[in-house]
Amino acid sequence: MHISYQPLWNTLKEHGMRKEDLRLAAGLTTNMIANMGKGKNISMETLVRICEALNCGILDVIELEQDEKAEISN
Repeated sequence: MHISYQPLWNTLKEHGMRKEDLRLAAGLTTNMIANMGKGKNISMETLVRICEALNCGILDVIELEQDEKAEISN
């Protein structure tokens, strides 16, 4: 399994925000935004800051997705 940030990108659209707006509102670095864009893990502290900035829940930011290899073997 891996983390997908697709719910975050959808939530940003719903709020009429860009990634740069999120970066400023949550006090994130450009590297944090870039890592999320690449599907890399970020800290729980960062996830909480994003949720606070967007006034949303964790499921509005991330979701778990099944890895393709695991899907094939199941």
